[in-house]
Amino acid sequence: MSKVSRRSILKGAAAAGAAGLIVRPAIGQAQWPSRPLTMVCPWGAGGGTDATARIVAQLLEKDLGQPVNVVNRTGGSGVVGHSAIATAAPDGYTIGMLTVEITMMHHQGLTDLKSTSYTALGLMNEDPPGVQVSASGPYKDIKGLAEAIKAAPPGKLKASGTGQGGIWHLALVGWLVAMGLKPDHVAWVPSNGAAPGMQDLAAGGVDIVTCSVPEARAMIDAGKAKSLAIMATARNPQFKDVPTLNETLGINYSVGAWRGIGGPKGLPADIQAKVTASLKKAFDSKEYQDFMNSRGFGMKFADGAGFAKFMADGDVAMAAAMKAAGLAKA
Repeated sequence: MSKVSRRSILKGAAAAGAAGLIVRPAIGQAQWPSRPLTMVCPWGAGGGTDATARIVAQLLEKDLGQPVNVVNRTGGSGVVGHSAIATAAPDGYTIGMLTVEITMMHHQGLTDLKSTSYTALGLMNEDPPGVQVSASGPYKDIKGLAEAIKAAPPGKLKASGTGQGGIWHLALVGWLVAMGLKPDHVAWVPSNGAAPGMQDLAAGGVDIVTCSVPEARAMIDAGKAKSLAIMATARNPQFKDVPTLNETLGINYSVGAWRGIGGPKGLPADIQAKVTASLKKAFDSKEYQDFMNSRGFGMKFADGAGFAKFMADGDVAMAAAMKAAGLAKA
């Protein structure tokens, strides 16, 4: 064999070896995501949280290039689904919808899980409670209602909107305390949600319903109820005529139901960054904005760090409200 031929063979072998070295790491270090993702929803199909989870999953799927399958894991007042998210492998293939209940459940002794049990990825929604009254009632504005509440004997006025200790009950408790009143000054009538509470309001069974304005929208549109104020830092653009408590009463009190995306603790930083960027892209999209606007859902975004702080602040507020209402476990 000539020197030239031998040299050519050696060069070819070297090139093939180099190519092999290049290919092998690419196979061993597959880019995330390389397979479908699961998004856990702690609440049932058909509700607002489920609807929000599905539009977010649809938009993530479009951006990440892999299916994002929503799985409803219900039970235990949200404990089951939130546990499934917290205990998943921290590989980015199981994420989930975190809701306001994660700042409440551990204060009630239902679980040890709290906001710090997760890798926060992005806040996607917040719905503050409105203060709804009957359209045919005597209250023309929130000032008039506040004066009537203060003047009434404890327990005379009644409110509803959710079960005992639910987010809308705690919203009322926080507002009463902010006005210098006892947390039970207005009696709470438990209901199986905002819709039954609004029906009770229209029938004259209760005087006030504290729930999100979107949940009260049907009764408002039917002329049977009106919203006097919302417990938020700013007005909801979908209900721009409804003022905030701060605007009208000078009470800087805000609270609300919210939904965000999180994963188990220990999620790699590069995956965190990729999911958060994808969530921001989804939030800014016309599809998401149109979807949320069509339902009157509030839109609020925060990145991972912002969402973590948002949950921590909410945990403090919920602890105070639940303690005031006598619902916090020692």
